[in-house]
Amino acid sequence: MRALLFFLAAQLIFSSLKAQAPLETQALKEQLRQLDLAHARAIFKGDAPALDSLMDDDVTVNHPTNKIVREKKELLDMIKKGVIRYTSFERFPETFLFFKDMIVVMGSEIVVPAGGAPGAGKKLHRRYTNTWMNKDGKWKLVVRHANNVCTE
Repeated sequence: MRALLFFLAAQLIFSSLKAQAPLETQALKEQLRQLDLAHARAIFKGDAPALDSLMDDDVTVNHPTNKIVREKKELLDMIKKGVIRYTSFERFPETFLFFKDMIVVMGSEIVVPAGGAPGAGKKLHRRYTNTWMNKDGKWKLVVRHANNVCTE
């Protein structure tokens, strides 16, 4: 009897957890991979309109320049001023975590900042985490953390 009760309780808990997460499908994973790569391309190109459409208005970024940026406008201004500018930007999404109305993408990046930007000319390896939320039927980047990997 105890075993049956334990089994039923476990099934109930598992079912409720599964019901909270979006259905992890290859199509959804590919959609988020494409959005994540589109974000990288928009940063590389300095495409403020594309970034504006990909990011939530309340996006928060723990930026590799050791600054937490809490406003989309500030991020877009950093791009327009050339603080965020690259001669090369490659992103490699590795892991996708599925939650209710949220998908976390983790991976690596290899970037070369352009002249005038911090670290200009250096090939930098990074680890990143991007959090995407489904808001009104659209996936928006809401939180990003990127850090340079120490080579020493």
